[in-house]
Amino acid sequence: MSISSVKTVQLRRYELVDGVLDDFVEWFGTHIVPAREAEGFAIEFAYADREAGEFVWAVSVAGDAERFAAVEEAYLASDSRAAAFAGQPTRVATSHVRLVEQVVPAGVRS
Repeated sequence: MSISSVKTVQLRRYELVDGVLDDFVEWFGTHIVPAREAEGFAIEFAYADREAGEFVWAVSVAGDAERFAAVEEAYLASDSRAAAFAGQPTRVATSHVRLVEQVVPAGVRS
C-alpha cells in the first residue's frame, strides 16, 4: 500500500479555560493552522462547542501511524510551532488526544 493511499488522523478535544474560546479560535486560525500545514499536516475539521467550552479538531498526515509520529516530532521541534506559542497564555485546561480510525466513509448517507 502506498503512503498516499493511507491517512492517519488524530482527534484532539480540548476543554478550555473559562472565557477564552473566542481568543482561542482566533489564535488557532491565525497561528496553529498555518504552523501545522507548514509542517505537513492537513486540518480535517475544527469545531467549537460554546456551551461546553470545548474545541474539537482533527489533524491528519498522509501515511501510517509511524509517519504521523515522525511528522509530529518534527512539528513539535519546529520554529513555526515555537512562534505560534510564543507569549501565548494557557487556554487549554485539559486535552484529549488520540489517533482514530474512520468507520463510515465520508459522504455516505444512511
